[in-house]
Amino acid sequence: MDTVNLADKFALIDEHWRPKIVAELNGQVLRLVKIQGTFVWHQHDHEDELFLVWRGAMQVEFRDRSVDLSAGELMVIPRGVEHRTLAASEAEVLIFEPAATVNTGAVVDATFTAPVDGRV
Repeated sequence: MDTVNLADKFALIDEHWRPKIVAELNGQVLRLVKIQGTFVWHQHDHEDELFLVWRGAMQVEFRDRSVDLSAGELMVIPRGVEHRTLAASEAEVLIFEPAATVNTGAVVDATFTAPVDGRV
């Protein structure tokens, strides 16, 4: 049982859209990710996904609306809901989801699909 300093862990991340595991519990993981620009449209058929903005601001787009999130705000995306995330400038985000969740869902994208076991 060690303390995790989120600011220190985010400082180790030098790329966008590549979530890194910092903690695991009950089959779930906490991943940290830096985002900037626009992600691909995708959905997770079997798992919900929680985004918590640590620093900066981001948007979650759905086909019929867009939701703005600022530091300290979170949103749960229900399984099966198509979405994409974006940030005009760099944002730091915590993602809570099952350990086997692929960040692009069923979409395979050379730029955005990240390994599920990356760690900081």
